[in-house]
Amino acid sequence: MNKLYIGNLVEEASVEDLEALFGEWSLATSGPFLVKTGYAFVDCPDEKVTMKAIDLLSGKVELHGKVLEVEHSVPKRQRSCKLQVRNIPPHMQWEVLDGMLAQYGAVENCEQVNTETETAVVNVRYGAKDQARLAMEKLNGFMLENFALKVSYIPDEAVALAADGPPTGGRRGFPPRGPGARAGSPSMGARPKLQSEVPLRILVPTQFVGAIIGKEGITIRELTKQTHSKIDIHRKENAGAAEKPITVHSTPDGCSNACKTIMEIMAKEAVDTKFTEEIPLKILAHNNFVGRLIGKEGRNLKKIEQDTETKITISPLQDLTLYNPERTITVKGSIEACSRAEEEVMRKVRESYENDVAAMNLQSNLIPGLNLNALGLFPGGAPGMGSSMGNAPPPGAHSGYCPSFGSGPFGGRGLGRPQNLDPDEASIRIWGTTFCLACFNELLLLQGPQESETVHLFIPAAAVGAIIGKQGQHIKQLSRFACASIKIAPADPLDTKHRMVIIVGPPEAHFKAQGRIFGKLKEENFFGPKEEVKLEAHILVPSFAAGRVIGKGGKTVNELQNLTSAEVVVPRDQTPDENDQVVVKIIGHFYASQLAQRKIQEILAQVRRQQQPKPSPGAQPPMPRRK
Repeated sequence: MNKLYIGNLVEEASVEDLEALFGEWSLATSGPFLVKTGYAFVDCPDEKVTMKAIDLLSGKVELHGKVLEVEHSVPKRQRSCKLQVRNIPPHMQWEVLDGMLAQYGAVENCEQVNTETETAVVNVRYGAKDQARLAMEKLNGFMLENFALKVSYIPDEAVALAADGPPTGGRRGFPPRGPGARAGSPSMGARPKLQSEVPLRILVPTQFVGAIIGKEGITIRELTKQTHSKIDIHRKENAGAAEKPITVHSTPDGCSNACKTIMEIMAKEAVDTKFTEEIPLKILAHNNFVGRLIGKEGRNLKKIEQDTETKITISPLQDLTLYNPERTITVKGSIEACSRAEEEVMRKVRESYENDVAAMNLQSNLIPGLNLNALGLFPGGAPGMGSSMGNAPPPGAHSGYCPSFGSGPFGGRGLGRPQNLDPDEASIRIWGTTFCLACFNELLLLQGPQESETVHLFIPAAAVGAIIGKQGQHIKQLSRFACASIKIAPADPLDTKHRMVIIVGPPEAHFKAQGRIFGKLKEENFFGPKEEVKLEAHILVPSFAAGRVIGKGGKTVNELQNLTSAEVVVPRDQTPDENDQVVVKIIGHFYASQLAQRKIQEILAQVRRQQQPKPSPGAQPPMPRRK
């Protein structure tokens, strides 16, 4: 793939001409030039030099009055389905590029190529030769945001191997059938993105914002070009504040390079303005990821400090509110050390995010009819998800948080309650993801007026302090948020590992309260980073209705377990309490538990309706009262 084709040569062009030209541009070659009439070939030492030659010479440099065409030399047998698209606008979003490429056929793979140019380069493999040929015809020279795209074939090694080796397909050379046959399908696996789904968020002192932007924006534009990043400086947020947030959208390397350059700009400005105080790096991270960043007994954070020779502190939980879910991670050390620490911190944050997305993808099919695209849980380009939330990564939306929270962790501090907040747009965070409760009306399966329900939720005994919070702040805040009564029952001497949380309220209150408790246990590391939070919940049902929950021969309870993926147990040997009620046990993750609770309450509602006395024939309905 390191052989170049040099076209549009004049007849008198010689080897010496080409050697002088490549030497002038400091382009190394690994073999002699092979000059033909009107074109030539040459081998380059590696892909980096090959790309540099294409970027510097093709369509830009003349030889004896003719503009050269320089591209990969591709043998005809390898001129198949693989193209290279160059000169892509540096800030172009993946969704736009993906949609443009998909107009001409099924894109099996698309990966970005690292180059020294300001514009982006991608290698694309289409599902068929005619699709690749059509894409090349339509896209080569196509103007996109004042950039003319350049498209050329690149060697398709898979085709070459298939041609050289024995056929591996089924009968008569057809591709084999079976699960592995569609491994290259666009829907299988995550395709590389042009930018990370988790941006970098940092806080900078307000007095340095002008230096970062530069005169007429020249510094920020240069920084954006160098790092291939989209950088948002939120100057208008929190007028008069001592610090302003900056959001960097790019690849992980692009984010780190931008961060380091911003630190260098601030250090230079500090010297010029005789600012003597230390300027630490302050990274903003969603609270749901911080517990996993810290690690058990602080091991992860200590290791980052030791490896990078920095001092790292994290703002206290007390600074969080419902509308500001970010923690401030302060890193002190040299610029080089802080840059290394930023890479490690954000790597851990991105890992946590990816684990959460994977968990959500696995669980999304457990609730029939639940459409995650409609709920707006994930950003455009997330695996298997739509683009209902624009380009901001979760947790968040619209370059911020959930629509009900206005600005948030990835586009603004989210300080202060947004105006005109519709109470139906209240939201909840579970495992690092924001849910809009208005979207869950169908999930709650409510029929008729909401009645108060009681659920006993069992949590690890060690987690009681985290649920209660300092001086009871967390449980009070949770109770207000969910509009539910939430109490911690006294310790049971027969069960020292668990404590019972008594939650009383309507179904929506249970959804909010239980969701927050599940999320809190996850973020406080009471469960492993890849471990599902599964809790046991108890519902009290009238003893005469227990048989309806079980069903004939256990049919109903078995169907309930298959539908919800929760374990549902109705102990047969239990004695009813003073209210003639027995316990139904539900064990599962949040989704499963909620769906099982709704289904059981639906059964109980049917029983109650059937027990209501039917009006006698000919009886007159009650007359409404006059007001």
